[in-house]
Amino acid sequence: MQYRPLGNTGLSVSTLSFGASSLGAVFHAVSVDDCIATVHAALDGGINFIDVSPAYGRTLAELNLGRALQGVPRDRYLLATKIGSYSEARGDYDYSRASTERSVEHSLVRLGVDCIDLIQCHDIEFADHDLIVNETLPALHRLKEQGLVRHVGITGLPLKVFRSIIDRVPPGVVETILSFCHYELNDTSLEDLIPYLKEKGVGIINASPTGMGLLTSRGVPAWHPASQAIQDGCRKAVQHCQSRGVDIVKLAVQFCCANPDIATTLVGTANPRNIRDNIAYVNEPMDETLLAEVMEILAPIHNHNFTRGLPQHRDPLLS
Repeated sequence: MQYRPLGNTGLSVSTLSFGASSLGAVFHAVSVDDCIATVHAALDGGINFIDVSPAYGRTLAELNLGRALQGVPRDRYLLATKIGSYSEARGDYDYSRASTERSVEHSLVRLGVDCIDLIQCHDIEFADHDLIVNETLPALHRLKEQGLVRHVGITGLPLKVFRSIIDRVPPGVVETILSFCHYELNDTSLEDLIPYLKEKGVGIINASPTGMGLLTSRGVPAWHPASQAIQDGCRKAVQHCQSRGVDIVKLAVQFCCANPDIATTLVGTANPRNIRDNIAYVNEPMDETLLAEVMEILAPIHNHNFTRGLPQHRDPLLS
């Protein structure tokens, strides 16, 4: 496993990291034993960065992750969680100071730790950005001064939300961003933001290397926001890899982890075999010929996207 610096935080993170949303049974039912085995397989394979949120499974992911981390030496992992988004389905968002402080306090208990390495404002496309700048981020930095959190970041789907916040705060207030579905085989639009983030010293966390199921043999869930054209284009790439005897997930994970400007890419599962497979992928050389073939297949839909959030925070659609 390789490790890279996470912006100016001083943290060194594994290029592949563990996204613990699956531990909250957000895709299917999970057992506590499988959750524990998956987390331990990730750590044993060299992963040292774990990302979770109280929103995943209505706190179940944090609870199961806390169970899995019991007895694990604290210096073996870096732990990230979030505040602000608590149920996308219910539209439960609260970025106030009181909610932020309460959320961190509760996460510490569920996770069984004394300090969170990275606390993130979750899904800020649903937030009032004046509130984020003037209340939420200052509250998080007060918690940092108290030693309850070590670093502060923001997350979101639309790429425009990152500049919207970072341009309005002093250097170092936003230490990381977490972007998803914008650096993968079919959509590399995050690349345009990388020079700006590097100049600001902001660490880059990438998530959803398969586009929330677009680049899998299983395909996307019914709720997926991608257009039919995007889904059909990705399906062609999946089928091409199948014809070559390769699971496209392997190529997708390798592609994301190969970019040296992206500190880490999150993968999620509650299956220990799957996390071991993903770790094996990043330790193998990428098939450059297959990559070129897949990129050619995906060219007609490259950077075609989907967006969400408050109207003023949504990215323009390319489709």
